[in-house]
Amino acid sequence: MTDSRVSSAAVIGAGIFGVSTALHLARRGVQVTIFNDGPPANGASGRSLSWLNSARMRSDPYHRLRMAGIDRYRTLFARHVDTDWLRFDGGLTWDGDDDKNEIDAAFRHEIVLGYDAVRVSGAEVAQVTPGVAPEAITPQGAIFNAGEGWVDLPKLIAHLLQAFSALGGRLVTDQGAAKVATENGKAVGVETAKGGRFDADAVVLATGPAVPKMVAEAGQVITDGTPIALLVQTKPHAHPLRSVLNTPRVAIRPGPGGTFSLDADWAAEEAVTQRSDGGYDINKVVVEGLLAEAAKVMEGHPTLEVASIGVGGKPIPGDGEPVIGAIKAIPGYYVAFSHSGATLGLIVGELLAYEVATGETHPMLATFRPERFSSN
Repeated sequence: MTDSRVSSAAVIGAGIFGVSTALHLARRGVQVTIFNDGPPANGASGRSLSWLNSARMRSDPYHRLRMAGIDRYRTLFARHVDTDWLRFDGGLTWDGDDDKNEIDAAFRHEIVLGYDAVRVSGAEVAQVTPGVAPEAITPQGAIFNAGEGWVDLPKLIAHLLQAFSALGGRLVTDQGAAKVATENGKAVGVETAKGGRFDADAVVLATGPAVPKMVAEAGQVITDGTPIALLVQTKPHAHPLRSVLNTPRVAIRPGPGGTFSLDADWAAEEAVTQRSDGGYDINKVVVEGLLAEAAKVMEGHPTLEVASIGVGGKPIPGDGEPVIGAIKAIPGYYVAFSHSGATLGLIVGELLAYEVATGETHPMLATFRPERFSSN
């Protein structure tokens, strides 16, 4: 398919937003080069819990975008039903037994939206999903969302890059960090840390938590709410848990080969200290505490062991809503910056590529424009 107004594009960032956008542009006949400062998925995509969902409460446009994102994953899953990196085995969530418990309100909201939701008690949980310790569920109960799932983003990105390469796409990983090159107020390509210059008709910036700082260098504003995140991946452990768990003290996502990925805001806050050189120190005692919290909510309370720990910024815009589309003040310059990169990854790539290729704006992205920050 060759229906693009641009013949070439450069994408900075080989996480899920960058690779997805690049692939969709290549499918439109655009010559695309991805620039990344190392191997693909070496940033936020490599340390994402990657829970595919639109649970709880958020704006209507954000909910619709997330549901479209899940729809694209279902289409992909239908073509790869035997894959070990994409599953739809549901999600289970519950809150603490205190006055902050919002399970009732969340359940009522999801029912109004038509979101597939079932309220269960600890005694009933085994009827909807296996592997959960029933005594861990608080008296207010839990919500089971059968339509939710998970993806292993590094494996998905590798899958998408195969298709990208087959279409003639190019991945550059040996030029160091890249930035958008501008001339006469327009984006004209990419400049790399090693002195390379690559011209392009359009440039997409998809560098995760680095996006706000990079656009600021061009005089643009995107407010930033990025926190430090901690993701612990366990060694393989045979266990019946299949659903993603979002609990008061830990979130757990099953993974390929019997692994589990764990995260929690409190663990990141207590375990991670950023050094003056930009690196991180990790308190292993807190990590062990996170493993213990995971064991408490899993049937049989298994002994889990650390395989790897990922630390870094979790991309979250200052107002919590996605930032997607053209920077109007600089023609040819596009950005993709958002939380929920896994859920949104495929649909954001599709819609952003549509905008780059056609020059038109997609209505699903109407409230997510970068210029909303400069107009405040």
